[in-house]
Amino acid sequence: MAEYEGRGILGEEFFTAGCSSFTEFLAAHRPDLLSVGRSLPEGVHARSDQVPHGTTILALTYRDGVLIAGDRRATMGHLIAQRDLEKVHPADDYTAVAFAGTVGLALDLVKLYQVELTHFEKIEGIPMTLNGKATRLASMVRQNLGQAIQGMAVVPLLVGYDLTAPEGENGRIFSFDVTGGPYEKPDFHAEGSGSPYARGALKKLYRPGLSRREAALAALQALYDAADDDSATGGPDITRRIFPIVSVITEEGFERLAESEIEELSLDMVAQRHNQPDGPTAAV
Repeated sequence: MAEYEGRGILGEEFFTAGCSSFTEFLAAHRPDLLSVGRSLPEGVHARSDQVPHGTTILALTYRDGVLIAGDRRATMGHLIAQRDLEKVHPADDYTAVAFAGTVGLALDLVKLYQVELTHFEKIEGIPMTLNGKATRLASMVRQNLGQAIQGMAVVPLLVGYDLTAPEGENGRIFSFDVTGGPYEKPDFHAEGSGSPYARGALKKLYRPGLSRREAALAALQALYDAADDDSATGGPDITRRIFPIVSVITEEGFERLAESEIEELSLDMVAQRHNQPDGPTAAV
């Protein structure tokens, strides 16, 4: 490939039959372009106060599909590194991915994953199945294990609308550990430093058959609870008009909820918290 660089000519590797994985193609021909699969120099460990980290993300199924959301804060040790980080991204028309962990590596992983799914569809002529998408993301997370052990972990959350699943079971959620282990989660899940508090809130608020508005409010309430107890999670910033990102995937595809809608729901929630500081209680 190197001999053709700068001449506008594609190398022979582009015309040789290969696998449908873009990541494997880069690993074989230009491994220097991959951010995954690298390790820090021996004896060097990343500290949390040296690189920005994203925090709380969550997902839940609802009547029409699946919802995924994340707060906007990135921290660097005890400092707020960024207040408006976007942790939720579409992977393709029916799949979305969010991340917690080392921001720079996570953003590279998301971009590479988006290309991976597009490349597969172009080579094979059909979209990858949702199970296949989860397996492919798991292998990419596993390639980052060396950096994760050295303190630069990336933990994604994958959601998708499975067009082949029975009606009412189309929304699916997958979590991953740093070794790449994929785990399908029923109903709801959360990752990141505020996830124990977010999961606790969702246990209280979740029920099958939620409407989109009810699901969005449950997600916002869970993120608010996470921010209430975890300093690394950011709550709604009314002064700066920075609110969580909430997206849904239905049979119509991926949709990011408008900022005006999230602002309205967030303001309603904050107003309710004046009377119920600990949030709504679960029905018995």
